[in-house]
Amino acid sequence: MRRPKGIKTKKSVAKRFKITANGKVLRSSAGRRHLCQTKRPKRRRALRGTTAVDATDEYRIKQSLPFSH
Repeated sequence: MRRPKGIKTKKSVAKRFKITANGKVLRSSAGRRHLCQTKRPKRRRALRGTTAVDATDEYRIKQSLPFSH
Protein backbone atom coordinates (compact mmCIF):
# COMPACT_ATOMS: atom_id res chain seq x y z
CA MET A 1 0.00 0.00 0.00
CA ARG A 2 1.40 3.37 -1.02
CA ARG A 3 1.62 6.35 1.28
CA PRO A 4 0.05 9.51 -0.24
CA LYS A 5 2.44 12.29 -1.21
CA GLY A 6 2.46 15.71 0.40
CA ILE A 7 0.29 17.21 3.08
CA LYS A 8 -3.48 17.38 3.10
CA THR A 9 -5.92 20.03 4.24
CA LYS A 10 -8.22 18.98 7.08
CA LYS A 11 -11.54 19.45 5.35
CA SER A 12 -13.53 19.57 8.58
CA VAL A 13 -11.45 22.58 9.66
CA ALA A 14 -11.64 24.20 6.22
CA LYS A 15 -15.45 24.21 6.39
CA ARG A 16 -15.55 25.84 9.82
CA PHE A 17 -12.83 28.52 9.68
CA LYS A 18 -11.58 31.22 7.33
CA ILE A 19 -8.15 32.85 7.37
CA THR A 20 -8.01 36.54 6.44
CA ALA A 21 -5.28 38.24 4.43
CA ASN A 22 -3.66 39.50 7.64
CA GLY A 23 -3.56 36.01 9.13
CA LYS A 24 -6.48 36.23 11.55
CA VAL A 25 -8.76 33.21 11.88
CA LEU A 26 -12.51 33.80 11.73
CA ARG A 27 -15.27 31.53 12.97
CA SER A 28 -19.05 31.67 13.10
CA SER A 29 -20.89 31.86 16.40
CA ALA A 30 -22.09 28.70 18.09
CA GLY A 31 -25.71 28.20 19.05
CA ARG A 32 -27.31 29.35 15.79
CA ARG A 33 -28.19 25.99 14.20
CA HIS A 34 -31.46 25.08 15.88
CA LEU A 35 -33.81 25.94 18.78
CA CYS A 36 -33.75 29.57 17.64
CA GLN A 37 -37.42 30.14 18.50
CA THR A 38 -36.59 30.01 22.22
CA LYS A 39 -33.81 32.59 21.90
CA ARG A 40 -34.58 36.30 22.05
CA PRO A 41 -34.21 38.32 18.81
CA LYS A 42 -31.40 40.39 20.33
CA ARG A 43 -29.44 37.21 21.03
CA ARG A 44 -30.05 35.86 17.52
CA ARG A 45 -28.78 39.09 15.98
CA ALA A 46 -25.66 38.92 18.14
CA LEU A 47 -24.96 35.38 16.86
CA ARG A 48 -25.27 36.45 13.22
CA GLY A 49 -21.76 37.51 12.21
CA THR A 50 -18.26 36.07 12.44
CA THR A 51 -15.79 36.57 15.25
CA ALA A 52 -12.04 36.09 15.60
CA VAL A 53 -10.71 32.87 17.09
CA ASP A 54 -8.79 33.13 20.36
CA ALA A 55 -5.01 33.39 19.93
CA THR A 56 -4.40 30.14 21.81
CA ASP A 57 -6.33 28.16 19.17
CA GLU A 58 -5.00 29.94 16.07
CA TYR A 59 -1.82 27.87 15.77
CA ARG A 60 -3.62 24.51 15.67
CA ILE A 61 -6.14 25.73 13.11
CA LYS A 62 -3.43 27.10 10.84
CA GLN A 63 -1.56 23.79 11.03
CA SER A 64 -4.68 22.04 9.77
CA LEU A 65 -4.96 24.48 6.84
CA PRO A 66 -1.50 24.33 5.25
CA PHE A 67 -2.35 26.04 1.94
CA SER A 68 -4.27 29.03 3.24
CA HIS A 69 -1.54 31.09 4.92
